[in-house]
Amino acid sequence: MANLIIVCGPQAVGKMTVAESLRDKLRYNMMMNHDSIELSDRIFGFATPAQRELNEAIREKTFELAVKHNVDMIFTYVCAFDEPEERVYLTGLKDMFEKAGGHFYFVELSADIETRIARNETPHRMERKASKRDVAWSRADLLRSEARYRLNTEEGETWFENHLKIDNTRLEPDEVADLVIEKYHLVPNEKDEKEYRFGV
Repeated sequence: MANLIIVCGPQAVGKMTVAESLRDKLRYNMMMNHDSIELSDRIFGFATPAQRELNEAIREKTFELAVKHNVDMIFTYVCAFDEPEERVYLTGLKDMFEKAGGHFYFVELSADIETRIARNETPHRMERKASKRDVAWSRADLLRSEARYRLNTEEGETWFENHLKIDNTRLEPDEVADLVIEKYHLVPNEKDEKEYRFGV
């Protein structure tokens, strides 16, 4: 039985660092949204039809194998809450893991735009996400997405039973991870480090 934790929120809100903290505290395996994006970009170019298809295929196969082999996963994701297909996609992931006996947890992060613009240029982000190293493009992309999509739920809006929204503007990643663990009474796996973060 595999669990899935989705860490969701707009660009540069802190999804990666919160997910990394959860990974290390729980010994869950982790896939960033950018893991599949960066690989498919390198092979097929930015936002081409082949890139999009490979990106989707990598994610689909990863979740399929996690369920098959009972691997608890954390996945970071940017959701446009005003796009109906997003709910269909996320509900599909929820159903996949729950039908196999696992649990689905949806953690939504929010932060003010000034904080996100500052976080967009941190050294750790540059190191882990090659596509963000063009800082001018990355900042413009962040602002375009902010204007075009609704990247957080409205007040009182929840999509799932296990849906926890956290304003992490002034919280450290470890503090956010501890809130998630406490809320859902999550227990760390017994795994060697190489089983959940080999090469990281």
